[in-house]
Amino acid sequence: MLLVVTSASGINGDGYGALLAFGTDGSSRGVFCHDARISDPRGLAFDQNEGLLFINSGADRVLALDAKGHVVRDTGPVAGLNPGGANFAPDGRLVVGMRTARSLMAFATSLDQPGQRILPQGVVPFPRGFAFGTNGRLFLASGIGPDGEGNNSIRAFNPAMELIPSWQVDDRELSPLDLTIAPNGNVVVSSECPFGVPDAVTTLREYDAGDGRLVRVFSAAGMAEFRKPRGLRFDHRRLYCVAQDEVLAFDFTTGACLGAVVRQPRLNGQALMFIPGDEPIG
Repeated sequence: MLLVVTSASGINGDGYGALLAFGTDGSSRGVFCHDARISDPRGLAFDQNEGLLFINSGADRVLALDAKGHVVRDTGPVAGLNPGGANFAPDGRLVVGMRTARSLMAFATSLDQPGQRILPQGVVPFPRGFAFGTNGRLFLASGIGPDGEGNNSIRAFNPAMELIPSWQVDDRELSPLDLTIAPNGNVVVSSECPFGVPDAVTTLREYDAGDGRLVRVFSAAGMAEFRKPRGLRFDHRRLYCVAQDEVLAFDFTTGACLGAVVRQPRLNGQALMFIPGDEPIG
């Protein structure tokens, strides 16, 4: 098993601007894919049926990689895409965030057809992670953008992509950076509040999928530095969060932080994913 992490570059942080691979023991395996089409990579999604890893590139395109890190599919440049975040919809399509348009776009996993916007432009001030619940609901976090504009909230949409006004999060300490769905169906976000402040309070926050009520708050509790938390991913009972210079693990049952499973200077991770494989990467 490999842990792959997108490392930001440019305005997203002084990172590697590459897709990096790590062993389950935290050892670095190098760059997973050297293809020049991967620029300032962001969201990741893994299709277990086809064994393909989908990755958002800051060059306004979406790519699919095979188990050896070779690009096998490519949308080509998509004007105005500026993708951030990736997840599969209940109908099997790959959905990516549109950071400039403040919306979401869905692609056939073949990546050979034009994408379709599934929410109106400007549906939130700045999308900061999304996921589909077990009942087909879409949960979309809205946070603060690189320019300092935006708001801190989470919105819920029914399977017809209609806003559910009754689903509300009331949490003044929320400043979301990514969102995922827990094994129990609840919504979990990474949060840095206030966003961009050196001494910001960094947490993971769990909300009830039924009504948006705050259920639990996870903290590093001195087990790791836990700065600039971003992408989230579950693996069995463990919840992983990529942050600046490290990847943290949490026991989701107890809420305890298990410490950093990866330490890498200048990591500036945006998203992470576990994929099959144990061969050294060049």
